[in-house]
Amino acid sequence: MRLPSETVRQLLKENEEHSCPDSPEICVRRMALADLPSRFGEFQIASFWNNFDKKEHAAVIHGNILDREDVAVRIHSECLTGDALGSLRCDCRDQLIESLERIGRMDHGLVLYLRQEGRGIGFTNKIRAYQLQDAGFDTVQANELLGFKPDERDYGIAAHILASLHVKSIQILTNNPDKIRDLQSHGVKINGRIPVVVPPNQHDRPYLETKARKMGHLLELEQQDDLFVPSAKKASS
Repeated sequence: MRLPSETVRQLLKENEEHSCPDSPEICVRRMALADLPSRFGEFQIASFWNNFDKKEHAAVIHGNILDREDVAVRIHSECLTGDALGSLRCDCRDQLIESLERIGRMDHGLVLYLRQEGRGIGFTNKIRAYQLQDAGFDTVQANELLGFKPDERDYGIAAHILASLHVKSIQILTNNPDKIRDLQSHGVKINGRIPVVVPPNQHDRPYLETKARKMGHLLELEQQDDLFVPSAKKASS
């Protein structure tokens, strides 16, 4: 099951005369859509451009997701070191693979790949943050020392891409409550959350601990102690 050829033509035709004005409002354009057979299953891939960050973002689509409710969606922020180079400092690559494998087994779903490197601070600042982490600071402290918030990402572009693909509501693959709240603030209807739990390694354990304790990520890893359970949840349990 895939987006039919006629549907692809219709989606691209919708954008033929669509120009994004120079304004503060986010405007997203579908640019191209093609087949993407992969080790995770049969997908299609769509490219998008927008006037907000002027970057190209991707939707990796499995099955026919148009006009559907409860579409399984992973919104994944770019991580060159993890996704491409296999860094063990984070769980980004593991989450991406887990999401693609899971969605590849479903009737339909999609992964949005957003160009928001380093939680939105960019590649160079991400490596600067790594330097600070090497000196003993955690990920939150490192970002703050560089003058950033712990997480600078915004999901308005993701919301517009979902609308552009005529997705009515989603089941989101995430451990991050802030991502859910941000998407909802942009009008995305979220009917459920699917945890993306991957085992830690000796290098990313402090990173995951900080995610849970300082950023509220819902990380309850199998065969782990309560290290990864957010403090607010511990208090209520």
